[in-house]
Amino acid sequence: MSLKFGITGHTGSLGKVIIKSTKNIKYIYFKDDVRNKKKVIEWINNNNFMALIHLAAIVPIKIVNKNKKKAYKVNYQGTKNIVDGIKKTNLKWFFFASTSHVYKSNKKKISENSIIQPISYYGKTKYLSENYIIKNLKKTKINYCIGRIFSTTSKTQKKNYLVPDLKKKIKKAKKKIILQNLNHYRDFISMEEISKIINYLYNQNFKGIINIGSGKAVNLKSIAKVICKKYNRNYEFKDNKKTTYLVANNNKLKSIYKSKFTKNIKDLIF
Repeated sequence: MSLKFGITGHTGSLGKVIIKSTKNIKYIYFKDDVRNKKKVIEWINNNNFMALIHLAAIVPIKIVNKNKKKAYKVNYQGTKNIVDGIKKTNLKWFFFASTSHVYKSNKKKISENSIIQPISYYGKTKYLSENYIIKNLKKTKINYCIGRIFSTTSKTQKKNYLVPDLKKKIKKAKKKIILQNLNHYRDFISMEEISKIINYLYNQNFKGIINIGSGKAVNLKSIAKVICKKYNRNYEFKDNKKTTYLVANNNKLKSIYKSKFTKNIKDLIF
């Protein structure tokens, strides 16, 4: 018998991977706008979910920055609507896809207890959502899991994200390409791995905040170099004045989830 899960954001890159890669789960999609509280509550009340995975959000960063008002309404108020809808139900487990962008840039690996100082407006909307979840679900029987997901990539990832955009830009270049603002360090984890982790956390009935990352620092320049080599392009870097660092201390995750993670960034790109 299949488990019945609700999912928002099923048309996004991560949502598609989760639906495709998990078995014995019947996903009920939320096909309306999470800003519509009436529709959200109807969807929740009309289905007896065992768990709910909330992915719906305005992302990536450059899309958020173009329309901060919409991002606030979708990312925060949409989450608020979901939480208000589930808090009086018999839902067993709730997963919220948060982000490493809630943290302050730090050369050291970032743990769940590191300083909160959102590095982007996207991170701010997610942190507001985290606070609302904790405040409203902590006294319920619902086990809420806030997964602070670090940088993601997948061979099927949509445009507007770093890796697919770099691939497109470099491939189109004729001879030499100028690459700007890549002097930053991030922690990449595949969407396929994230899907496995979310499923595992559900099976463990995990409650609380957890970093979802590989724990490996990747200089964004190294990604560009791999892509340039693939397409035989010459390149030149023009750096930002400030270098930022978002790399997971994933000790909490590794203590319960055993994986070697992908060590070679090339394997995540091609």
